[in-house]
Amino acid sequence: MVAIIKYNAGNVQSVQYALQRIGVDSIVTDDKATIESADKVIFPGVGHANAAMQYLRERQLDQLIISLQQPVLGICLGLQLMCKYSEEGNTDCLGIFDEKVKLFSTPSTTVHKIPHIGWNNIYDYHSKLFTGVNDNEFVYTVHSYYAALGAATIATTDYIIPYSAALEKDNFYAVQFHPEKSGKVGEQILKNFINIS
Repeated sequence: MVAIIKYNAGNVQSVQYALQRIGVDSIVTDDKATIESADKVIFPGVGHANAAMQYLRERQLDQLIISLQQPVLGICLGLQLMCKYSEEGNTDCLGIFDEKVKLFSTPSTTVHKIPHIGWNNIYDYHSKLFTGVNDNEFVYTVHSYYAALGAATIATTDYIIPYSAALEKDNFYAVQFHPEKSGKVGEQILKNFINIS
């Protein structure tokens, strides 16, 4: 069973529907025992980092997530909250990844808009999370904040600057894009996560 962590952030339901499409049963829950006993855990989210971290701390879900031993996948805000700090609301996060999350800054000469919305390519994979995914595939993205490139980076995207499209450390994986909205490529990445032992 896959547990999808229910917390003060949107987009949880669309992840569950994406798992249904690839034949995987899941439960959306904030119950600690259910999350701890799940085979895999997904930590998705769309929302504000500070409000989300406050919700997690109030329910001790912050300590639970850090302590998980099974494979965990963060998506979008989930990736950002798994880093050590976010500029959004000056927020101390979970600290699983030793990265800071920063707001995109746009030079006056650029045509780039914030938030970064739409399809963008990912490349330079270093993880079994991307098994069977061709280099430079396109995925769907919606975000204003990003994690810089660092030791945990396992895929890269360019938007204004190169940044981490995905991170990995031990049993923790995270993607800045939305695999649940990224068609066949997203389905392959979700399948790869489900197949991680």
